[in-house]
Amino acid sequence: MSLIVVANPKGGVGKSTLSTNLAGWFAAQGEPVVLGDMDRQQSARTWLRLRPEAAATIGAWDVAEGEPLKLPRGTRVAVLDTPANLHGPGFDEMMRRADTMLVPITPSLFDIYATREFLTRVLTHRRGSRVRVGVVGMRVREGTIAAEQLHAFIEGLEVPVVGEIRDAQVYVHLAAHGLTVWDVATSRVERELPQWQPILEWVQQETA
Repeated sequence: MSLIVVANPKGGVGKSTLSTNLAGWFAAQGEPVVLGDMDRQQSARTWLRLRPEAAATIGAWDVAEGEPLKLPRGTRVAVLDTPANLHGPGFDEMMRRADTMLVPITPSLFDIYATREFLTRVLTHRRGSRVRVGVVGMRVREGTIAAEQLHAFIEGLEVPVVGEIRDAQVYVHLAAHGLTVWDVATSRVERELPQWQPILEWVQQETA
């Protein structure tokens, strides 16, 4: 069993987009995968309810903030979408149980500062943890000042930057139908798929 946590204290940084598409990739490979949602908005759980029966199966993992993380039996991979402002026992439990943590960040000055504080806390707790931590740039528009600020920030991080996902409306359209980039014709997502490869390769180093 491998537990992949997607975490950032800021809302709106792409946690659900990253979580659902990551779970969708494992499902497309035929892996028994579940998706958990600790966020009060339950975006990932709503997305699962929208998912067509014909799509690759992603199980729902019932988990609540503050409760022990009881991983479902018979599942090879669990992806956990976490809430904003995760702290206290819930944060400690996550750090103890997670194998991999992906920290999404958008090219926003406010998100950058919030993420810096969060990563400092993660790295402090990681001293007694096995969790691997990687950063993923989300909704990145190349050539913009915001993207340059993001690149400058992540170059100084103590954790690897495992990939960047561009700002594309296709993610909005797919999410509205419970789908991922792995559920539709390649022609619809030909610009998106290559961006996922380094992220998936990094994650698989732990889940293989």
